[in-house]
Amino acid sequence: MHLEVKGVATSPRSQSQVLLRRKKPLQQGWVSRSWATQNPYPPVVPRLDLGSLVGSDDEEQDIIPENLPSPTGKYKLKYQQYKTEMKEGYKEYSQRNSEMTKSNITHQQPSRNKIDEKCILGEETSADDVTTLDRKTLLQRDYVHDPQHVQHSARKSDAETVAAEKKRQIVTEQMMIDHLSRIRTHSTLTENVLSHKVQFDGRIISRNGRDACRELIGFFFTHDQSLTLYEYRQFGKNRTNVLPFIQKNIYSHQCGRRKGKQYQLDDFYIGATLTFLSSDHPSLPESMKENILLRLRITNIDQIALDSLKTTSVKYEKDIISQEANDRLVFKAVQDVLKEKLHKRGVRILTGLGKYFQQLDKEGNGLLDKADLKQALKVFHLGVSEEDFESLWLILSSSSNDEGKVDYGEFKRAIIGEMNEYRKSFVRKVFMKLDFNKTGIVTLTDIRKCYCAKKHPQVISGHSTEEEVKSSFLETLKAICSKSDEVSYGEFEDYYEGLSIGIADDEDFVNILRIPWGI
Repeated sequence: MHLEVKGVATSPRSQSQVLLRRKKPLQQGWVSRSWATQNPYPPVVPRLDLGSLVGSDDEEQDIIPENLPSPTGKYKLKYQQYKTEMKEGYKEYSQRNSEMTKSNITHQQPSRNKIDEKCILGEETSADDVTTLDRKTLLQRDYVHDPQHVQHSARKSDAETVAAEKKRQIVTEQMMIDHLSRIRTHSTLTENVLSHKVQFDGRIISRNGRDACRELIGFFFTHDQSLTLYEYRQFGKNRTNVLPFIQKNIYSHQCGRRKGKQYQLDDFYIGATLTFLSSDHPSLPESMKENILLRLRITNIDQIALDSLKTTSVKYEKDIISQEANDRLVFKAVQDVLKEKLHKRGVRILTGLGKYFQQLDKEGNGLLDKADLKQALKVFHLGVSEEDFESLWLILSSSSNDEGKVDYGEFKRAIIGEMNEYRKSFVRKVFMKLDFNKTGIVTLTDIRKCYCAKKHPQVISGHSTEEEVKSSFLETLKAICSKSDEVSYGEFEDYYEGLSIGIADDEDFVNILRIPWGI
């Protein structure tokens, strides 16, 4: 059956097309004038007044010719479905656009930046408040255990283990060449003496990225209780350089309960700290000479060699061991009190403390007095009792080389704790990947290029886009850093130190680093 509208023959199909053509201006809001010029309507069709086309249902009825028969039920249903879908789509678009506009306005307000800065310093909000910064930071904890990624990580770990072993072998060969060349006779006895050693990996405890990422490999010789450390450097894929960092000699502890005691085999284990006077090593970089003490942390050790040599080890006095055990109990008691407070706010508080301590450290030597440390605890609402604080101060100040002041890095580690060396090795690995120029600082541009959010659970589920997760991560980094366009190693480490709090399993934490950074 054919219908006729003012001399124009139509069918039900063409009728629906007319309706759709008339609906389009409502959706788009405009019609190209050039298109209208090139395709004029036949003179029998009444000229439409496009200005009268609005979203109102009543006015929409006015533009339909009076003698047009009503559409069948089938096409009425299709029209209603189309109409409903368009309204819902426009509603969602409007809401999303409104939210984005509000967000942009908020970020453009200078007062917001000041508030965020105060939140980081703990001046505006209580430590019990969870801020926007905290919520965005906690998104990084959502990376899950992916079986495929675990297999890939296992293969990568095997390759890294082989590469690390090759590194140690190169350094060992260089050490043997250096020491045997100083001896006139290369006898078997001399080689046997040098072979009675424990080999270990170490890192410098420093907020300076260039120093913190130096690769150190050390040796402790049991025949004379001496030790030496070498620095391994790699230039490109094939060129390497191995140079002495700490000359072979007999050294003693420079702080702590064992201050003045000579190093012996029991001092070497993963997590142990070795201290040296910077003035005793003139070849050290200038950045390290600024501090009185050079602190080195043992990150890995040849456990088989250590166990085989421990039978001849000299034991420390029982009173020193007992005192150290009591010190650890004091630290743990304070850490347990603060742990819950830091569970969701660790990044904000740790990064804030780092910046606050640096502001107070006018001399730049890493030391602060008692009043400054008390003030820092008060500013960040870290409720440490007077008795616990006095115990902390007594332990730390007794091992300090500067009367009346303590190393604020040691103070922070005492009250909050520290990531284990396994976790910290991945943080350093990520930073070394980002800092390809070895400057100790990375730009947000480089971070944006390297960070990948494709495997974030919210991206996989469709709740967030990759760009949204990436932007959220970059916003938190930008908010906690001293400079808006770059991140120092100390700030990068503090970020993941705070994120690490509350994550019990090492592999869960490692996934947070492996998945987005591709290490």
